[in-house]
Amino acid sequence: MDEDTRQHCCPLRIGDAAPSFRARSTTGPIEMTDFAGRWLVFFSHPADFTPVCTSEFVAFAQAAQRFDSLDCALMALSIDSLYAHFAWVRAIRDHYGVEVRFPIVEDPTLVIGRAYGMVSREAGDAGAVRTVFVIDPAQVVRAIVSYPVEIGRSVDEIVRIVTALQAADGGKGLPPEGWQPGDALFAHPEPTLDSVLAAENPVRWFLKEQG
Repeated sequence: MDEDTRQHCCPLRIGDAAPSFRARSTTGPIEMTDFAGRWLVFFSHPADFTPVCTSEFVAFAQAAQRFDSLDCALMALSIDSLYAHFAWVRAIRDHYGVEVRFPIVEDPTLVIGRAYGMVSREAGDAGAVRTVFVIDPAQVVRAIVSYPVEIGRSVDEIVRIVTALQAADGGKGLPPEGWQPGDALFAHPEPTLDSVLAAENPVRWFLKEQG
């Protein structure tokens, strides 16, 4: 673990640089910098061999091609050991017929989880950890979603977040509430008095679909 990771002030916020780390994973030794240049969904789960986490991993594995089409990698983390991860992945494959090919990082000392604010520095275990970080190609945190341990995440919503961020970054417009790929986007308002006075009504200058 890098020194800057150990010293990082938690919790992370949107716009922060993703803390660097080196660790073992189910796909071999891994570093955060391995994902520079592409999008990354980095998510934590409380423990292997638990029902809600298992349902999530099946869903993430089934959606792997959807993320890949967005040039977005997946990486998971939990406190369990690498060998527990291997056994759990095998159990998922044998029961569901789904192979979890994205890396699952081991974090038995909670160092990575605490650096990312997935678990408080004072916590003795990671039982409350179920957090998603969407990290852009520049290794900047762009979205953070946290769930209580009892509730499973929506993989569809995480795909939507990545797609919406890419649309906004590409200058295509601003995704509104409930936006889905293919839906209309809002134009960026022009913050000038001329645009305000020239609009056909008091709303149109700031609320206008792209097109």
